[in-house]
Amino acid sequence: MTHPMTFAEKALARAAGEDCAHAGEIKVVRPAHLLTHDNTAAIIGKIGPELEQHGIVDPDFPIVVIDHTAPASNEKTATNHKKIRDYVRAHGVKNFFDVGEGICHQVVVEKGLAVPGTIVVGSDSHTCSYGAVGVFATGVDRTEAAALLLTGETWLKVPQTIRVVLTGELKAGVSAKDLVLWIIGHIGADGAAYRAVEFDGPGVGTLSMEERLTVSNMGIEMGAKIAVFPVDEAAHDYLADVGMTGGYEAIWADEGASYERVLEVDLGSLEPVVAMPHTVDNVVGIDEAKGTKIHQLLLGTCTNGRLSDLRAAAAILKGRRIHPDVRLLVLPASRDILVEGMKDGTIPDLVAAGGTLLPPGCGPCLGAHQGVLAPGERCLSTANRNFKGRMGCREGEILLSSPETVAASALTGVVTDPREVQP
Repeated sequence: MTHPMTFAEKALARAAGEDCAHAGEIKVVRPAHLLTHDNTAAIIGKIGPELEQHGIVDPDFPIVVIDHTAPASNEKTATNHKKIRDYVRAHGVKNFFDVGEGICHQVVVEKGLAVPGTIVVGSDSHTCSYGAVGVFATGVDRTEAAALLLTGETWLKVPQTIRVVLTGELKAGVSAKDLVLWIIGHIGADGAAYRAVEFDGPGVGTLSMEERLTVSNMGIEMGAKIAVFPVDEAAHDYLADVGMTGGYEAIWADEGASYERVLEVDLGSLEPVVAMPHTVDNVVGIDEAKGTKIHQLLLGTCTNGRLSDLRAAAAILKGRRIHPDVRLLVLPASRDILVEGMKDGTIPDLVAAGGTLLPPGCGPCLGAHQGVLAPGERCLSTANRNFKGRMGCREGEILLSSPETVAASALTGVVTDPREVQP
């Protein structure tokens, strides 16, 4: 017998071929896609004989993006990249994106591979990003990814759901990054552990699709299994722009669905915030963080490397010059974003202000290369994590903020309220 269902219940019931689902149940499902990135080499290494004997379940099923250490920083990384390319050729993997195409989470959405109403799993925790377009998108570990390559099947427990009702509209100088950091600071880094988080309410319509991607991207930073938005007119238009003109069936929660918790957020009440070291939920208001000395700034990543993010920063930096004591790293989330940003002047403005342009990819975010910190240095970043060692140095410090706050702080060399330096 059916009952009013949450998004998660409805998505997993559909994927399991059943009429309904209840939180806590186990459902066996066949996801639409499995995403892997540079870790593909390690994943296929777990199942070498099986791959040789049986091959992958379907050449359309995997999505492979080389992005984490791109281009390769040493011989070991280059060898792993070669293994991935050999695997892709040997098994006819159709959805393969090599070095320079971009960060996997941006690429999946840009290429129309995140289809509303489907399930996408990935061997990366920020797979939850695709919830912005109504996908049940979640991370899996490498062993599970290896099994999925062979079988195309996995099981998922239906999560309880937290409903976040958004009202009002963000004020000038306040961004979606401030919104999601505020929520994480409010409920804690484990406040939504193995929960689905549904964003709903009239405030959703005031957020652009790129802003929704920022929010969904950081769902895992509050422990969420998924972080999802309804597919409204703006989402349909966005999907059409990436070539998805139909053929999908979006779903959303039923009226009367049961929620574990409801959180109401007035967007108009929010101010810029900063996540201080060394946890994402160590969130303070901009007034408390102001004046903190910064050595490096990172603008970009899968959280805030989209064109609107770069434009927001460029609007503050255009015609100005960054402080001589800081380095500003600019990291577009994809090749398409880089090309468009070159055409419209956004990238040239950022570079002219003193920014250092990096190739589309993960780069310094995970501390593999391209911007590793030195002991005692502090970075203000638009990325999604700030734990010790995240940027390659356990004695460095990472603060998280919006693109606007990064740009403003690049001008002064200290954490600065972006509303105080608007052009």
